[in-house]
Amino acid sequence: MPRLNRIIETALYVDDLERAREFYEDKLGLAPLLKTATLFAYDIGGASVLLLFLRGQSLRTQMSAGGSIPPHDGSGPLHICFAVDLDELALWDERLQQQGIAIEGRMSWERGGKSLYFRDPDGHMLELATPGLWPSY
Repeated sequence: MPRLNRIIETALYVDDLERAREFYEDKLGLAPLLKTATLFAYDIGGASVLLLFLRGQSLRTQMSAGGSIPPHDGSGPLHICFAVDLDELALWDERLQQQGIAIEGRMSWERGGKSLYFRDPDGHMLELATPGLWPSY
């Protein structure tokens, strides 16, 4: 069987791209790769991309010279987890609180990893996790 190597991109659907931009760029410090009227893309550690789609704007097939992208969308609060170094988790905790972002949960995992949970402006649950969360991380 052919294997899957890694996740390249993750998509979240937002109601207001400017509000999302302010949160992800100004509060979390992400660098934009692409900005259009309906999509912002952010580099995550040089290993993956976070896509923020304006909700409802990706419901039609997107055609281009290279082919087509099928329709997609999402609703409700979704969850993604960002990898962080153990020695930076406390710095993230402090930064988030200084930015007025409520920490909704903290977890110490059996394998030694630690997690912080908080929400973005669209209610998506974001997690920052250190190594020791999964056997592969």
